Amino acid sequence: MFRHVPNALTATRLVLAAVFFVQLSFYQHEGRGDPWLLNSAFIVYLIALLTDFLDGYLARRWKVEGIFGRVVDPLVDKVLVLGSFIFFAGKNFVRPETVHGAFGGGPDPAMVGRTITGVVPAMVVIILTRELMVTSFRGSGEATGKQFGAAFSGKLKMVFQSVTILVILVYVNYLDRLDRVGHEQLKTIGRFFRDFCIWATVAITVFSGVMYVQRAVTMYRRGLTVA
Repeated sequence: MFRHVPNALTATRLVLAAVFFVQLSFYQHEGRGDPWLLNSAFIVYLIALLTDFLDGYLARRWKVEGIFGRVVDPLVDKVLVLGSFIFFAGKNFVRPETVHGAFGGGPDPAMVGRTITGVVPAMVVIILTRELMVTSFRGSGEATGKQFGAAFSGKLKMVFQSVTILVILVYVNYLDRLDRVGHEQLKTIGRFFRDFCIWATVAITVFSGVMYVQRAVTMYRRGLTVA
């Protein structure tokens, strides 16, 4: 009976991911920017994180870890994280700004589009590259009978990414309110904290990728030695 609960929680998290992305797709800053969309998205993501903790904990406690959880669980994590950052770098979170001397240092002001989330496509590429690379290593390792489970750096990376996603949701949702009441100092603090979380996430993502590369190289060399 209990052995199906962790897998059910993993499947539930996939459904929650779909709900989360629908909420982000309906949101549009300075358009369909109703605060309830991001507030409810925040709650949905928190619930998804809770199921992520519970399915692993229960699977280990009840000793019912299986192939489904080992394959689907990290897949759902990647879908949630990558999907979130792709949305954050997309058009729904772009805000036009007037920049003076933007082109060639000229005096004429120009309109540019910048993401209110602070996430740019290059960051998404870095995160995506790391996930694809680790997935390839894991698939190659397990195909030859070698275990390539999550390392501590990978778990730490997931924590940073999840916290950053929640911070961005709060920042975007309440920035306009701070604009209306004129709290410039709070805006500056919020922007600094948002940027710190984003760049810390990028740094730990790169670090985690390097750790997995070293681990894969070690496994490959041992395989050659045994052969």
